[in-house]
Amino acid sequence: METAKITARGQTTIPKSIRKAAKLNEGDVIAFEIEGDHLVVRKVIPGQDDYLGGLSKVLSEWVSPEDEEAWRDL
Repeated sequence: METAKITARGQTTIPKSIRKAAKLNEGDVIAFEIEGDHLVVRKVIPGQDDYLGGLSKVLSEWVSPEDEEAWRDL
């Protein structure tokens, strides 16, 4: 078991041995879930996460040049 502290801003560092064992690299996306009294952190593999894949399809309707222009200055 490895441990890490959480900063005042809610940030932490995943220990190197855990990153290596989980094959986590810079730029990878991780997901957080609560299962009972456990925090579960898992690597998101693009195209293999049904929930995130479905969500991205729904959200993609707002990714047009017009939408980008409308939100740019907010």
